[in-house]
Amino acid sequence: MQAGSLIRVIAALAAATGALALASPAGAASPNVVISQFYGGGGNTGAQYTNDFIELFNRGSAPVDLSTWSLQYASATGTGNFGATTAMITPLTGTLQPGQYQLVEEAGGANGAPLPTPKTTDATPIAMAAGGGKVALANTQTPLGCNGGSTPCPPEALAQIVDLVGYDG
Repeated sequence: MQAGSLIRVIAALAAATGALALASPAGAASPNVVISQFYGGGGNTGAQYTNDFIELFNRGSAPVDLSTWSLQYASATGTGNFGATTAMITPLTGTLQPGQYQLVEEAGGANGAPLPTPKTTDATPIAMAAGGGKVALANTQTPLGCNGGSTPCPPEALAQIVDLVGYDG
């Protein structure tokens, strides 16, 4: 290889390495509160727990007031919208401190072990399917009115989604 070609190759490698060093991984949707765990099918035959649940975690450095936030559920099939009925939305309350978890108890049944306390409950808890679904953590208690499938979420709804998880069988 000629000296000029070798210098161009070394320069190209150095430029590529520098570009990789400056690249950063994609961040999650929320810099603070996220859905850390969820469980559907609570109380069913063979269920580990008597209730469905969603656990929130504040990974930020400041307290977060959840009093205007909600958890909204939609089926995995793409039908039915997030928070379409009172049984598909759980309004949140309180303040979640940095480094703290909040356990939100949802619908239950007769089988499995009870959830630990403390927990947040709702008068019309979400019955999360064991086989699949979608849970949105939203910074509003107004239904999002979309499901990301048959009814795509408009920019206004997407802006209100703080975190989103989907699961399937």
